Amino acid sequence: MAAIGQPAQEPQHLARPEEIRAVPVRHPGRWIASALVLLLIVVAVHSVATNPRFGWGTVGDYLFDARILRGLALTLELTAIAMVVGIALGVLLAVMRLSPNPLVAGTSSFYIWLFRGTPVLVQILFWSFISALYPRISLGVPFGGPELVSGNANTIITPFVAAVLALGLNEGAYMAEIVRAGILSVDEGQSEAAQALGMTRLQTMRRIVLPQAMRVIIPPTGNETISMLKTTALVSVIATQELLYSAQLIYAVNYRQIPLLLVASIWYLTVTSVLSVGQYYIERHFGRGTSRGPRMTPWQRLRMNLRYIRPPQRREEGATP
Repeated sequence: MAAIGQPAQEPQHLARPEEIRAVPVRHPGRWIASALVLLLIVVAVHSVATNPRFGWGTVGDYLFDARILRGLALTLELTAIAMVVGIALGVLLAVMRLSPNPLVAGTSSFYIWLFRGTPVLVQILFWSFISALYPRISLGVPFGGPELVSGNANTIITPFVAAVLALGLNEGAYMAEIVRAGILSVDEGQSEAAQALGMTRLQTMRRIVLPQAMRVIIPPTGNETISMLKTTALVSVIATQELLYSAQLIYAVNYRQIPLLLVASIWYLTVTSVLSVGQYYIERHFGRGTSRGPRMTPWQRLRMNLRYIRPPQRREEGATP
């Protein structure tokens, strides 16, 4: 019993606990692994930089050569045109495959099966030799009707046109599956609500379904664009002077194969890096409004990592937490 007029003392089990000081868990294994990886990177970089057989002087001489830059421009042109054709065709094929009409859906499935089941290199060669099957290409009324436009196949299907047809038609088959996956990711209630408002199936697809499906469609489409940039190197087999073929023409004269291949690789890496950054910000834009929220930018991620590296500031005695 406490004396009258004196405050009662708190029981020992109700005493105020001392401030808990959190100590981060140490991971010595991570530091050892990081040191080993850093050592391997330094050794590899030193070996590549000091090996005279790489011919870094020749790489510098030809990196901005006019022939290389023209090949790079043609590579970018092929990539852009093929992706535009592939995306437009992919959207059409995806809508066709989801059609309740069995003939329309079957035609789309057959197209996807055919172009995904044959190598793109075979398709490039096929379109370059199309004149062996159709020496003249004409547009007009079928089954013996009058011709509106006609011409020699070798004149119409140039190596550049053959490359665009092969890459674009092949890409359309892959984009069809990507778009179809995005459409199926949208809840069916969205389509039902649009139909209840009196929208047609085409209006529902254009105004309701496709805008919401973009969040699923964009990431693989970015990957396909980067892949298309590298796939354009295959058209060198039909003498289309893109980046790789331009490098081949140069080292066919000076016999410096490795330096010229390094020049082409540097440009491929540069353009794919730019495309990757663009893909990142496009994905971040379409990711707004989701439960996960927008992804952090590289600058925000760097600032967050720096907060963990800095030592915590000590609070003075009696300071308010």
